[in-house]
Amino acid sequence: MLLGALPFGMIYGVAAISAGIPASIAQAMSSIVFAGSAQFVMVQLIASGTPALVVILTGFIVNIRHMLYSASISPHTRMLHPLWKWLLAYLLTDEAYGVSILHYQKPGDDKQKRWYFLGGGLALWTTWQLSTAAGIFLGGHIPANWSLDFASTLTFIALVVPALKDRISTSAALTAALTALLVIALPLKLGIALAALVGIAVGLTLEVKKNTAI
Repeated sequence: MLLGALPFGMIYGVAAISAGIPASIAQAMSSIVFAGSAQFVMVQLIASGTPALVVILTGFIVNIRHMLYSASISPHTRMLHPLWKWLLAYLLTDEAYGVSILHYQKPGDDKQKRWYFLGGGLALWTTWQLSTAAGIFLGGHIPANWSLDFASTLTFIALVVPALKDRISTSAALTAALTALLVIALPLKLGIALAALVGIAVGLTLEVKKNTAI
């Protein structure tokens, strides 16, 4: 997953510089926002002269999936000190969630598993900062025909597939994927939020039917 994040961060750095964002601000965005997909969208909007309020709102919509991650992982972290919760919340990304939730599902003391979550999050954070810096330094020297952005797609596939352990989760994932393709033309990346909601609805419906049958 770190190998997948490397080219993703480099491309963000290149895109930020190409959009006219100062190097220090581009790097700061990786430290403060720390969300690749949102950063890419925000850079595109900034490059096109979009008003600041729209840029902020779009970033929020793209990142709304983190609320779902938080809801999923909170039963395992609710006993932690608030400072730990704040730190892990900051480090919560798609990749960190993917590896951490699988680890939490294994037998053992949840409170001790915070170190696994912390280690994964810090590894991803460090990789993202370094790859962003590399992209900023390289500027426009990376050929577009390298298509390094596809590495991010492979990373997400590697995250999702191990988590699909039954018919319900597989159905929810496939439904969300199909919905995302059908509504890809929606503005402000609203298709991502809509696909997530549809996937959740399908998963909950199947879960209720399963429990009712039992």
